[in-house]
Amino acid sequence: MALTYTPVDDIPQIVQELRATFKSGLTKPLNYRREQLKGLFNLLDENEELFRESTFKDLHKPPAETLLGEILTVKQECHEAIKNLEKWAAKQPIKTGLVNKMDGVHIRKDPLGMVLIIGAWNYPTNLLLAPAVGAIAAGNTVVLKPSEVSSHTAALITRLLPKYLDSRSYRIINGAATETTVLLEHKFDHIFYTGSGNIGKIIMGAAAKQLTPVTLELGGKSPAFISKEVDLTIAARRIAFGKYFNCGQTCIAPDYVIIERGSEDELITQINAAILEFYTAAPQTSDSYGRIVNKNHFHRLKSILDKTQGKVVTGGDTQEDDLYIAPTVVLGVKPEDSLMEAELFGPILPIMVVDSIDEGIDYVNDHDQPLALYVFSKSSKVTDHILDNTRSGGVLVNDTLTHFLVPGLPFGGTGPSGIGNYHGQRSFDVFSHERSTLVKSLGMEKVNDLKYPPYTEKKISWAAWALFDKAKYSANAANPGANGSDSKL
Repeated sequence: MALTYTPVDDIPQIVQELRATFKSGLTKPLNYRREQLKGLFNLLDENEELFRESTFKDLHKPPAETLLGEILTVKQECHEAIKNLEKWAAKQPIKTGLVNKMDGVHIRKDPLGMVLIIGAWNYPTNLLLAPAVGAIAAGNTVVLKPSEVSSHTAALITRLLPKYLDSRSYRIINGAATETTVLLEHKFDHIFYTGSGNIGKIIMGAAAKQLTPVTLELGGKSPAFISKEVDLTIAARRIAFGKYFNCGQTCIAPDYVIIERGSEDELITQINAAILEFYTAAPQTSDSYGRIVNKNHFHRLKSILDKTQGKVVTGGDTQEDDLYIAPTVVLGVKPEDSLMEAELFGPILPIMVVDSIDEGIDYVNDHDQPLALYVFSKSSKVTDHILDNTRSGGVLVNDTLTHFLVPGLPFGGTGPSGIGNYHGQRSFDVFSHERSTLVKSLGMEKVNDLKYPPYTEKKISWAAWALFDKAKYSANAANPGANGSDSKL
């Protein structure tokens, strides 16, 4: 089924209809939200084979990787949201002092309104629908913009979504730069974007014109530190898994390795053993190894690899007709190497050899904060030293990728690797407004006399006593700094 772009002239009408639906209050009842979440779960549960086929056509993604990285993760998000919806949406009571003891003080969790979610091509189901779980659970109407690069999956979701979700509240708009540009001209109450930093800047610029808040899930060069005392066999298997899963086209893939001098040869031996174990001696024929998404990305990666000054010690084979790049390891890369200029987003693993962990820390800190940072070490002292002296969106110790699968862990970047985070309750919170609410009692009017004119020393003194700790304030309100207290607010 070919992907049909949404006519540009239809976009304003779609946006207007979704805005009207939100104003009608349709999406606010918890029962409605719950039923829509069940529908999204069933969409994935009942069409698993179709999603496997579409992602294979888009990315030659092995069916197991589609199940693990796309279907199960979104179903888990749906399950968590359905199970916890009442708790997440409940008013949050706030402890108060004496003045408000008789009042109602709480935080409401209100939906933001109409939101826009723009997905990414590398995980075309997960990165579109996982944020949608939070938006639906929070009671919003949603515009979903799939990536046109993964066109087969975009077409499948476009066909299936109206069968499982209420089209009055949730709509898909397909297209490329032209359609997205028109879409961004409209006012949304939140924009959630997953993709590259360069496009993220465009999204943020468009949002700024409307004062629309954004969540940006971007990327960056995620390093993997390997300390001397770690078991290199285990480290190599886990790094190879994270690097070559989805053919390296994962925003949190370990982008490069930092290893202390003297351990690099053994690491390469063990990575080679892992590649042989995972993909056989001929990865191109393996049912477990994917492909590059299109020729543009293939040529980008091949050009970078051709220019490297490092030594290709594993792989390096490419075949354009099959969009195939072998699992590749490059040893001895320098900071100025072509492989170290930007996030690779492919199955090429540079190894940077350093004389000390601190040298690696300095390199990481001289560049943008990564989306993920990996540490392989048996020593908590070494691990803490690395984490205490670096910044990143998230951290995983002694494994790769799997922190993405924990719903209770907020997932997101920092600085150039992203703004905001999601997963689990955080997805609900992203698309909710925490509305501070104070419900005053109509009784005890004599107490309120303290705030009314005419003001007197006695009134101010009593007010200070009621609002703050009595011991920190003198009876003489005209001297608020007495007894060493600081009354500045």
